[in-house]
Amino acid sequence: MEMQISSGEEDGSGERGLLHTWRGYSYSTTPERVLLSRPVLQAALGARHGVLLVEGGQVYSFGELPWKQNQTSSVVTEPVLEAVLSEQHVVFVAAGSAHSGVVTEDGGVHMWGENAHGQCGLLGLSVIPNPTPVGVLDSESTPPQTVKILEVACGDQHTLALSAKHEVWAWGSGCQLGLNTSTFPVWKPQKVEPLAGRHVLQVACGAAHSLAVVRSSEALVPRKPPQDKCGQCHQLLYTMTDKEDHVIISDGHHCPLGVELDCSETKSALEGSPEQVKQGKSSPSEPVPSVSTQIPRSPTSITIPESTLLSDSTPASEPQIQVPASSQEPTIEVSTEHETSPVANGEVCVEASESCTLEPDGCRATGGKYSPFPDEQAVKAYLKRLSDHALAEHVAKAPSTLHSAQLSSDPADPFTSDPLIPVAQSVTPMGSALNNLVVSCASAVGERVVSTYEALSLRKVIGYWAPGEGRERVEERLRLEEPMQGKKSSSLGDIREEEAELSRRLSLPGLLSQVSPRLLRRTSRPRARAIPLTPGGIPEADAHLPSLQTEVWSWGRGQEGQLGHGDLLPRLQPVCVKSLNGKEVLRVAAGAHHSLALTAQSQVFSWGCNTSGQLGHMELPTSFPHLAKLSDGIRVWDIGAGQQHTLLLADGDCMQPILYYSGQQVKEVAEQTEEEEQTGEYTQQPVLLPFCMNLGYVSSVCAGGQTCAALTDRNVMGFIASLHELAAAERKYYCKLSNIKSLLLQPLLKLDSLSSGLGQSTAGLLQNMIGRLSRLSQLTGQNSASLTSFLRRSRDIRGLVILDDAHLFLDTYSEYCSAVGDLLVMGGFQALVKPCHDVFGKGAEVVQRLSECSEEGLPLADVLPHLFYLPIKHLHEYGRLLLKLATCYEVSSVDYQKLQDACSKYESMALHLKKRRKEAECTLHFWKSFPGKMTDSLRKPSRRLICESSNKAMTLQNAGRFSVNWFMLFNDALVHAQGMVPYKSLFSTHHIFPLATLWVEPISEENTGLYCLKVTSPEETFTLLASSPAEKAKWFRSINQAVEQALSGLGHDGIPPSTGVAQRADPPISRTASYTFYKDSRLKEATYEGRWVSGKPHGRGVVKWLDGRMYTGAFKNGLEDGFGDYVVPNKNLNSCDHYQGQWKDGKMHGFGTFRYTSGEVYEGSFQDNMRHGHGMLRSGKLNSTSPSVFIGQWQYDKKSGYGVFDDITRGEKYMGMWLDDQRQGNGVVVTQFGLYYEGAFSNNKMMGTGVLLSEDDTTFEGEFSEDWTLNGKGMLTMPNGDYIEGSFSGVWGTGLKMSGSYYKPSLYDSDKEKAHALKLGRLAVHSEEKWKAVFVECWNRLGCDCPGQGQTTTAWDNIAVELTANLRQQRDSPELLSRSHHKTLESLECIPHHVGPVTLEVYHTIRRYLVKACDTPLHPLGRLVETLVSVYRMTYVGVGANRRLLPQAVNEIKSYLSRIFQLVRFLFPDLPEEGGSLADPPKETGISDPAGKQLESPKPGCVVSSSALLLPVLLPRLYPPLFTLYALEKEKEDDVYWECVLRLNKQPDLALLAFLGVQQKFWPVTVTVHGEKQQVLSSTKDACFASAVETLQQISTTFTPSDKLQVIQLTFEEITQQVLTLLKQDFLWSMDDLFPVFLFVVLRARIRNLGSEVSLIEDLMDPCVQHGEHGIMFTTLKACYYQIQHEKVT
Repeated sequence: MEMQISSGEEDGSGERGLLHTWRGYSYSTTPERVLLSRPVLQAALGARHGVLLVEGGQVYSFGELPWKQNQTSSVVTEPVLEAVLSEQHVVFVAAGSAHSGVVTEDGGVHMWGENAHGQCGLLGLSVIPNPTPVGVLDSESTPPQTVKILEVACGDQHTLALSAKHEVWAWGSGCQLGLNTSTFPVWKPQKVEPLAGRHVLQVACGAAHSLAVVRSSEALVPRKPPQDKCGQCHQLLYTMTDKEDHVIISDGHHCPLGVELDCSETKSALEGSPEQVKQGKSSPSEPVPSVSTQIPRSPTSITIPESTLLSDSTPASEPQIQVPASSQEPTIEVSTEHETSPVANGEVCVEASESCTLEPDGCRATGGKYSPFPDEQAVKAYLKRLSDHALAEHVAKAPSTLHSAQLSSDPADPFTSDPLIPVAQSVTPMGSALNNLVVSCASAVGERVVSTYEALSLRKVIGYWAPGEGRERVEERLRLEEPMQGKKSSSLGDIREEEAELSRRLSLPGLLSQVSPRLLRRTSRPRARAIPLTPGGIPEADAHLPSLQTEVWSWGRGQEGQLGHGDLLPRLQPVCVKSLNGKEVLRVAAGAHHSLALTAQSQVFSWGCNTSGQLGHMELPTSFPHLAKLSDGIRVWDIGAGQQHTLLLADGDCMQPILYYSGQQVKEVAEQTEEEEQTGEYTQQPVLLPFCMNLGYVSSVCAGGQTCAALTDRNVMGFIASLHELAAAERKYYCKLSNIKSLLLQPLLKLDSLSSGLGQSTAGLLQNMIGRLSRLSQLTGQNSASLTSFLRRSRDIRGLVILDDAHLFLDTYSEYCSAVGDLLVMGGFQALVKPCHDVFGKGAEVVQRLSECSEEGLPLADVLPHLFYLPIKHLHEYGRLLLKLATCYEVSSVDYQKLQDACSKYESMALHLKKRRKEAECTLHFWKSFPGKMTDSLRKPSRRLICESSNKAMTLQNAGRFSVNWFMLFNDALVHAQGMVPYKSLFSTHHIFPLATLWVEPISEENTGLYCLKVTSPEETFTLLASSPAEKAKWFRSINQAVEQALSGLGHDGIPPSTGVAQRADPPISRTASYTFYKDSRLKEATYEGRWVSGKPHGRGVVKWLDGRMYTGAFKNGLEDGFGDYVVPNKNLNSCDHYQGQWKDGKMHGFGTFRYTSGEVYEGSFQDNMRHGHGMLRSGKLNSTSPSVFIGQWQYDKKSGYGVFDDITRGEKYMGMWLDDQRQGNGVVVTQFGLYYEGAFSNNKMMGTGVLLSEDDTTFEGEFSEDWTLNGKGMLTMPNGDYIEGSFSGVWGTGLKMSGSYYKPSLYDSDKEKAHALKLGRLAVHSEEKWKAVFVECWNRLGCDCPGQGQTTTAWDNIAVELTANLRQQRDSPELLSRSHHKTLESLECIPHHVGPVTLEVYHTIRRYLVKACDTPLHPLGRLVETLVSVYRMTYVGVGANRRLLPQAVNEIKSYLSRIFQLVRFLFPDLPEEGGSLADPPKETGISDPAGKQLESPKPGCVVSSSALLLPVLLPRLYPPLFTLYALEKEKEDDVYWECVLRLNKQPDLALLAFLGVQQKFWPVTVTVHGEKQQVLSSTKDACFASAVETLQQISTTFTPSDKLQVIQLTFEEITQQVLTLLKQDFLWSMDDLFPVFLFVVLRARIRNLGSEVSLIEDLMDPCVQHGEHGIMFTTLKACYYQIQHEKVT
C-alpha cells in the first residue's frame, strides 16, 4: 500500500495525500486542511478522535485523546505522532468510538484507547495509553500459529480483524462479535466460526453491529456433483423418515455448525416475558416476531411494520419452518408444497427474516443446555393443544383490512430472474369441515413435523407473515395446508418456480396424496428453454480481479434495523442479508446505528436508523436496504458513515469527483444541548457539498462521530486527472452495460413469445450474444472496481489490470463482437424489432435512449446493432486514456513504453473490430440483395462476404456461351454459382470450395494476353478470367488472405492485431486441413483430415468413409503410402477388419498385420492389397472350433511354396510344399501320437509314394491314396526287423488288408536295416528349398531383385534409410524401444568400411557389426534372423518336437548359415568364402576378442567359416527346440548312461578312482575345501578334482559347439593344473593316463543329457576344428560317454 512516486510525479508531498476535515453540510462550512509533512495515505475517524496513516508507515492521532496520560488537555488540535509505532511500518489504520487499531506490514495488530469492554484485546487494563501489540493466535493449529491480519475495524465495544486467509477474528463485548459465547468481555481474539471457510473481503463495525462483505460461495466453487454429506458436520444431507404408509425424504439438512442462530437464543426467547405475549405488542418499531400461542378471543389487528415485508430472490419453493420467539412453546411450520402455498386475499409472501428463533430484546444470552434444536416434547405438546382448539371460529372470521405492503422498489439484479411475488386468492372458509380435518391431521402432522424438523434447513426458510389479519390464522392455515393438498384445488394460485430450485423435499409416492397433484403435473411439464443471463464461472485469468459476486452478512444488535433483515431483532451470529445478494456489493460502511453498502453499479444501499436522514432516503421500513436517492448520472464510488451522517464520493458531470452529504446538520455552537442535537435540521436526501470542487481530486472519504474527512490530491502533471478520468469512464461504462441488461434485455427475455418468434437458430445466436455481453459486463465491473480501489490505495501504474491482462480484455471484446456480428448477419436484429415493439411500445424510446444514437428517425433494425456495437467505442476510450496517462511519463521510461504498447493494442483492436462490423454489415446487405433460394443454404452466422463477381469482373475461362458464372469469396469458402442466361432467378447450381483446401496461382499473361488465376481444389482445377490486371491482383490477394485466415483457425475474426502475428503474403503450399470428397470414385463422400500439398493429401492424415471405413497414416500424392492403419467395419459380425502396416500407391504393400472379423490374424507381407510373400496366418483362438496356424509363403492371397501348417485341433503338423492353398508336392506330417509321414501330397491329400513310421518304429513304405490311407504296393517293417512285402489297402490304425510275403531276416542280414535308416528324410523338402521367401524379402530390402544380384552400395544405402526411418519413429514414440536398443541403433549408424583383403582385425569388426545388426529387428539382417527364429520355433515346437525331425532340424540350421553367409559376403565383398583364409600371418591365430569371451571368438584365427561367424548369433535363439529334439533322439542312451552315473556316484572318491583304474600317483592327497586344506580320507566324496568338475558342468550353460569345446579344453587344463601341483614336476599326458582321470571328472560332473550335448557338438562343429586339439578332446569326451554306458559294475 505504500505509495511509490512514479516518474511522472516527482514533485512530491505538497500535492498529494492532503487531508481535509469538516462537519455538517451548510454553505458556510469550510473544510480545514490537516497539515502534515508527508502525504496521508489513509484516515480513520472515531466518535471524537481520528487516526492518520502517512507515507512511510507512520501514524498520527488527533482530536480528543483522554487515554493519553501525559497530555495537558485531552483535546489535541495538531496531529500527534504515535512514536511507539515508529519502528513498525503500518499499512492500515482504524478508529472506533474511543479506541484505535493499526495493522503493520507483517500482519501484526496494535491497539490503544478505551479497553473497559476488552475492545483492545488486552486483559486487565481499562485504558491502553499507547499502541500495544495484540496477539491473534490460531489455537486450532498445533503448535498455535500467529494469524496474519490484513485489516481491522473498530466499533463501540468491539473490534473485528480480517486475516490473510480471509477469515474474521473478533474481541470485545456484545453479540456483535458473532462468537458463540455468553461471557463478555472476550479478551482474546477468537475466530468467528460461522464465517470460517468463507472468503471475507471486508469488515465494518457500527456502534453495536458488524458487517462483512463475503465472496459468494457460487463465485468460489465451481459446480460440483452433489455430495451426500455435509461438509462441516458430516451428517447426511438427505434423510429418510419411514412412516407407516409412506416415506419422507428430506434434503433440508440443517448444519449445527452453520450460520444460523443457535439455541442459546432459542432458550432465552422461549423464556421471554409473558407480558409481552399477552399484550400482543404492536408498536411499529418492535414487531412481534411471531404469533402468540394464547390465541386471543377477539381478532386482534396486529400491524406489521413494512420492515418485515421483503421481496427477495430466495426461491419461493422451499420448505417453510418458523420457530417463533416470545412463545412458551415453539411453533413449527412446514410446507412441503413445491409451489408456495399462497396466502389469502392478495396478501403478499414475505420472507421471515431468517426465521429462526429470534430474541425479543437486546442480546441477552442465557446459559443452559446448548442444542441446535428446541425441545421435541414441547413441539409435540404444542401441536396436541393446537388440535384440541376449536379453530373454526378463527377460520370463519373475516380477515381484517390489509395494510398495503410496500415492496422494495429497487430493481433486482437483471441477471438473476425475479421470483414473482405470488398473488393469492382467498381461501374459502370451510368451517367445521376444516376443524375436523385439523383434528384428524394434527397427529399425523405432529409426527411428521417433529421428524422432519431436524432435517429441514433453517437457512432457506421462507415464512409467511400476513399483515393485519391476526397472524395465528395464517400460521395455522399454513400448518394445515400441507395435509390438505390432496383435497383442495381452488385456492391455489400458480406460482412460477424459480429457475434454480427444483422441489426441495418430496415424499415418496407411497401415497400419492402426500404430494400435491399439481406438483406432479408440474414436474412432468416440459421446461421452456431459458436464456441464462448470468455469466458462467470466472476463468482463471480474472482470479486477481475483485469479485462481483458478493454477499453482505450482518450480526449484532438490530433495534434500529441496522442489520437489514427487515426486523429489529438482534443476531448472535453472522446472517446473510438476502436482499443484497446479486447486488454486487463492493464495500460496506457502518455508522453508529446505520449501514451502507456500495455496489459495483455505483449505487448505495442504506438501512438502519434514519432519525437524521442519514440513509439518504425517506423510504420505510428502514430495517431493509433501500437505494439512497441520488439524481441520475451520479455514480458513487466511496462511502463513509458517521454517528448520524453519511458521506458519499461520486462522479458527476465534471471532471473532478464530487461529495454528497446526508444526515444531521452540525451547528458550530459549542453550548448546543442534547435536545437540540436531537431536533436539529437534517437532509431529506443527499445534498451536494458546495466546497468539494475546491478540494482537488478526492481519492477517498471517511466519517466518524460528527466529522467528515476527505483525502485529496492536486493534479500532478495531469496524472491524477487522467487516472480519475479512466476510473470514472469505466464506472460510467459499467452502469451503461448494466442498464442495457436491465432495461433492454431483461424485459425482452421475459417475453414468452420471444424464442418462438425468433426461431431456434436466432434465439441461439441471441443467447450467445447475451452470454458474451454478460462476460464483457462482468469483466468491466471487475475492472471498474479494481480501478476504484486503485485510486484509494496504490498509484503504481504497474498494478493496472487493463495493462497486465490486456489480452483478457481484447479476447473478451473480440468474442463479443463476433457474437454481435453473427446475430447481425443472420438478420437477428431485424427479428428483434417486433419483440421490442411488443415490450417497449411503438417508439421503443428505451432502445433509442440507450443507443445514444445521434441520427433521428433511424429504423429500430439499425438502432439495435448501433446499440450493441457501442463497446467498440469504449476500446477507443481505453486507448485515449492510456495515451493520456503515458504523456505523464518520460518517453524513455518503462512505464511510458508499457502504456504506449497497451494503448496501441486497444486502438488497433478497436479498428479491427470496426472493420469486422463493416464486413458483417456488408454481408447482411449482400444477403438482402442476393437472388434465388441459395441464401438459405449459404447463409451461416460466421460467414462473411469478402468480394463477389456480380459486376462480371471475374468469370470462368472456357465457359459455355449461355452459361453465367458468379463467384463469391467468403471468409470460409469460394462459392461458384452457375446458371443459364435467360432465367431471372438464374442460378440453378452452386458449388462450395472450402478455403482451407484451395490453392490459387497466377498464370503469366505473356503468351495468352489473358489475366488468369489457376484455382486448385482437391477434386477440381479451373481457371478464373479477370477483366483487368487490377481485378486479377485484387482477387488473388483476397483469396490468399482469406485462405491464410481460414488456415490460421481464426475464422471470421481475422487475425487480431493484438496477437502480433504477421500476415503472410501467400498461404503455404503444404498445410493441414479437412475436406470431404464428392466426386472421386474411391474416396466419394469420405472425409480426409491431415496434411496437403497442392491439392493432394500428402503427409500424415485420416480418411473416414461414410460406411465406417477409416484409414489413418501416411499419404503421398493423394494416395496411401507409408505406414497406415485401416479399419473396415463388418455389419453382420458387428466388428471390424483391421490392417496395420505398409502401403504403396494406395494399396497394402509391404509388411503388415491384418486382423479379420472372423478372428483370423495374418502377419506378413502384402502386395497390391493381397497376401504375397512370407506370412503367418492364425485362425481361431486355442479354445475355438478350429484353431490353426500357417506360416510360410503366399502368392496372390494363396498359400504357395514351402509352409508349415499346425492344425491344433487334430494335433497334426504339416511341413512341406503348397499350391493354391492346398498341400501339393513333398511334405512331412507329424502327429501328437508320434506318427511320422513323409512323402508326396496331391490335392491336399497324401497321394503317391511315402514313408509312414509309428512311435514304436513300425514302418510302412509304399503307395498312399488319401491321408493315412494305404493303397498299393509297399513294405511293412516290424520293430523287430520282420517285414511284409506286397500290396496293402486300408486306413493306418484300423485293420489293414494285405496280400504279400512275410520275411524274418536272420541275425546276419543287417544290411537291410541300415538301408531303412538311411532312407528317412529323402522325401521331405530339401532344407535349401525351405523359407526361400524370407530370404528373398531380405534381399529385396537390400535392393536386390534376386539373391546375390545388385549393388553393395545400394544395399548399404537401403540399410541406412531403414535405420534412420526407424530411429525417427522411435523419437516420436520412445516407449517402443528400450534404452539399450536405442544405443544399438546408434552404433549401427557407423558402417565398417575397409579396403583390400580382410585382416583378423577387420574380421572382428565385421563380426561385432553383425552381432549388433542381428540384435535389432530394425536392421534387415536382424529382421531376417528374427523371422528365421520364429519359423524355426513354429516348425519344431509342440507337435513338431518329434525325434525323427532331428536331421531335418540340423540341416535347416546349416542351410540358414550358408544363406546368411551369402548375404554377409554380399555386404562385405572382400570377405573370403567359406573355408578361405584371412590375410593375416598365421602367427596371430588364436587371438580372442578382448572385449568379452561371450562374443564367440573363432579359434582357428585364419579360417573364415559361416558357423564361427554366425552360429553365436543364431544358435542361442534356436537352442531350445533343437536341444529338445536331441534329447528325444538320445533318450534311451541317456537313460542307460544316467543310471550308471547315479550308481557309480554313490562311491567315495578314492574307491571310484581305484575302480576306474586311475594310477595311484594321480590320486590327490589333500584337497582344499572352503579355503582350508583337508586330508583325503577313504570316506571323502566329491572333493577330488572339484574345480575340473565345476568347469565341465558349464557345458550345459553354453550354446554353440565352439563354446562347448572351449569348456572341454578348460576342463583338461584344470585337470592338468591339479596333477602338476600334485607331482610338482613337468609332465606330459598319455591317453592311457588321462582317460581314467577324465572319466572320473565326467562321472562326478553328473551332466544329465550328455549324449545330446555330444551329438550337438558333433553335428554343428566347425569342420576345420575336427582334426585339431579340440577335435581330440571332443573325441575323449565322446569315448567317456560310451564307456560309461557300457560300464559294468561288479
